[in-house]
Amino acid sequence: MTTRKKDKRISPLPTKADILAYIQKSPNRIGKRELARAFTIRGADRPAFKLILKELESEGVIDRGGKRRFAEAGRLPEVAVLDATKIDADGDLIGQPAGWEEPDQPPTIFIVPSKEVRTAVGVGDRVLARLKLVGDGAYEARPIRKLTGGPRQILGVCEKADHGGLIIRPVNRKERQTITVEKKHTLDARHGEFVLVTVDSGARRGTARGRVVERIHGAGIEKALSLIAIHSHGIPHEWPAAALEEAEGCRPTKLGKRTDLRQLPLVTIDGDDARDFDDAVWAEPDESAGNEDGWHLMVAIADVASYVQSGSALDRSAFDRGNSTYFPDRVVPMLPEALSNGWCSLRPNEDRPCLAVHMWINKQGEIIRHKFLRGLMRSQARLTYEQVQAAMDGVTDSATAPLLDTVIRPLYGAYACLDKARKKRGALALDLPERKILVNEEGEMTGVLPRPRLASHQLIEEFMVAANVAAAQTLQKANAPGVYRVHETPDPERVSTLRTALQSMDLKLSPSGSLRAKDFNYVLSASKGDPAESLVNTMILRTQSQARYEPENLGHFGLALSQYTHFTSPIRRYSDLIVHRSLIRAMKLGQDGLDISDQDLTAAAEHISMTERRSAGAERETVDRFTAAFLSDRVGATFAGRINGVSRFGLFITLDETGADGILPIKRLPSDYYEVFEDIHMLAGRHSGMAFSVGDLITVSLSEADAMTGSLVFNYIEHTPLREKAGKTSSKQGRQNNPGSTKPGKPRRTGGKSKRKKSRR
Repeated sequence: MTTRKKDKRISPLPTKADILAYIQKSPNRIGKRELARAFTIRGADRPAFKLILKELESEGVIDRGGKRRFAEAGRLPEVAVLDATKIDADGDLIGQPAGWEEPDQPPTIFIVPSKEVRTAVGVGDRVLARLKLVGDGAYEARPIRKLTGGPRQILGVCEKADHGGLIIRPVNRKERQTITVEKKHTLDARHGEFVLVTVDSGARRGTARGRVVERIHGAGIEKALSLIAIHSHGIPHEWPAAALEEAEGCRPTKLGKRTDLRQLPLVTIDGDDARDFDDAVWAEPDESAGNEDGWHLMVAIADVASYVQSGSALDRSAFDRGNSTYFPDRVVPMLPEALSNGWCSLRPNEDRPCLAVHMWINKQGEIIRHKFLRGLMRSQARLTYEQVQAAMDGVTDSATAPLLDTVIRPLYGAYACLDKARKKRGALALDLPERKILVNEEGEMTGVLPRPRLASHQLIEEFMVAANVAAAQTLQKANAPGVYRVHETPDPERVSTLRTALQSMDLKLSPSGSLRAKDFNYVLSASKGDPAESLVNTMILRTQSQARYEPENLGHFGLALSQYTHFTSPIRRYSDLIVHRSLIRAMKLGQDGLDISDQDLTAAAEHISMTERRSAGAERETVDRFTAAFLSDRVGATFAGRINGVSRFGLFITLDETGADGILPIKRLPSDYYEVFEDIHMLAGRHSGMAFSVGDLITVSLSEADAMTGSLVFNYIEHTPLREKAGKTSSKQGRQNNPGSTKPGKPRRTGGKSKRKKSRR
């Protein structure tokens, strides 16, 4: 053994095994000076120590990376360029070093959310990331920034090719290029199957080649429209075995220290197609002194925290999903069915644990006090919105008749006060139609219906808003960690663009400054009954900021509330589960409260905001695909619709019958030289004077309907300008901003204020 002399004592130099063990334990590469300090190497011992390091390096046991820092041989650098390659069975995003050409399989690299990259990283992205060894040769990677130039991965459907291989047709409407796959790279995929393909870099336009990296079994095009979105958006949809085992192992909850709520006539009210029931409501007149005409109401929410323990396999998979994702033909739930439709679903006449809030409101609808508790409840009935509204309108059935006076009428009484408060504070009152896609047992769309907007819907919304406000107030008062639902004031530039567009329609928005939601409501009220009503609602919606989750309370502009969070749906939103756990801890309601660092809470808020956007995009695209499939046998038919957007490429059209969106290419408009006036949302012909504005009525014929991409393409037939129909073209403002009001051949400019883009036909 090598020895050294130090302070008149003999002590050994570290062995090679000692040094290697120390390096292996380090999560990152380690420098020579750090090693020397760790083993107390001084003075005359340094040469011998350097010699040991050189021997380890020459033997290939360790290597020296950037900045002359050591790591075990084969260890990846602390910062590396990675390609995100797939989503594994646990829902984790997996990557590998860019350009990996080693004979061995690359190490497992888990790409996790990072504060430095605000947008979601998905399959096919290339990122610069910091790596940390987490054990068993696996790494955790936190992206620093997204890069370009990585190999693209595309989801597509297989078609047979003459050369014996395959032609892959992308499902993403933005990918117009097909990919050729040679037979040796097909993984034996068959005609009609969905596959994930890596596109070879450097492929020229029109001659792209690639290789199949994953076969997606179990679906043909007619039954896989939602499956396309699940894979293309990287939504975790397979349960880890450990999570399923935990869910199946759940059992009924006993009363114990919980408050017994089983005698209260709590009821659930949901849509007839609801797949889970996680909120129940009850109300009665408040007989307390000093609260005349006030109400005592309760919102009871399934106690998911009692079944999903922090850090468990169930918890990890729920966090990965972030929320449930709903498609016309299926749902990808945040929790396994044993919980989402079982122990955490408030089924009638079955005992269920809950986290509930008592609220006392005055006759103005203001919450004067509230109290949270953990209880054991038993829903008295599972009611639908239609049932409840019919009962209030005088048409009861066997379920609602015995509940009308004792349960339903008191609920409407409390709702009337809450609605009064909503109107007083000026919550944004957008009126946007919702549509329900009808799907048969074969997974085929059979039609579309407008979803009715009943007072019973608004009743439940206002009860949920009140409970969410109470939760936010409790978190803030206790200075407890949590996530808030944040909706900030609209961007001033967007508001300015909206104001200009509204002026062209003789509508006025309040001057810039401390803009409030009620200022938008004045515009909405002024447009009521006007042909432009739908357009105005849409434009105001597009002006709003995107809601998100934050650990800091920044208020909710749209609801006109200074304190707001999400508490009422822990079955389908991980944000609500975080809030439940924080309330449990703050109110000392059990041992399963929130225990998380500020840094992790910030990362969690960013992650669940991303998963919400991911689900919304997948849901929207799937509705487009179902609608395109439904209309595919009506190519050539004529449809009425409205213009919902203009661009230098053409017009974006929404059909009245189905609410489907599609494009009318500019080349299919009457021949002219068209200019885009972005600030007033208009496309105008320079010579004909023909103008197309957002909101105009238009008649089109269907030219193309592609179910796989969800795209619709139309041909022009005729249109009715909105301003002409509204009788407003005679106004000075209408003439200034309507190029179509000039005589043919004499186009009028818009005072130099409009942003114009030209598109020649």
